[in-house]
Amino acid sequence: GRGFAFRRKQKIERQYRRLLKKGRKVHSQQDNQFTDTYPEHLKHLYLAEEEKMLKKRRRPPDDSVLSEEKLNKAVESVMTEGKFKKKTSNQKAKEEYEKIKADRARKKEEAEKRKQQREEAQRLYKQKKMEAYKILSKKTKRGQPNLNLQMEFLLQKIQQNT
Repeated sequence: GRGFAFRRKQKIERQYRRLLKKGRKVHSQQDNQFTDTYPEHLKHLYLAEEEKMLKKRRRPPDDSVLSEEKLNKAVESVMTEGKFKKKTSNQKAKEEYEKIKADRARKKEEAEKRKQQREEAQRLYKQKKMEAYKILSKKTKRGQPNLNLQMEFLLQKIQQNT
């Protein structure tokens, strides 16, 4: 249930979270206190490293859209500088993607051509078949098969084969 013990447990958890929050704030202030204790000849290196760490912590989630635009500009500038520069992994990935895309488009086009050819061949086959059926199924006035037309059809077939 949600009786006395449950409320006491929640209260203790809230107090614990507050302590953790305070601890984080105090800890970040302590980090700033030690910047002066670096050796003079290495101080600039430590400060640069610390700035990098702070930037990583403060990076907002909305930055991803901006970073893509910056990345695209950087890629374009690298491409214009010359072909002798090494390609970045992003450029390689883009090229690979374009290559795959072109390959898929080419395969799709070939499949479409094959499909059209097959449909055309089927249409011609059906047309021929229908003409042959019309000739062979002709009847005389009395309902007998027209043997004269059938003989002409067979003659045409023989002449086409030779």
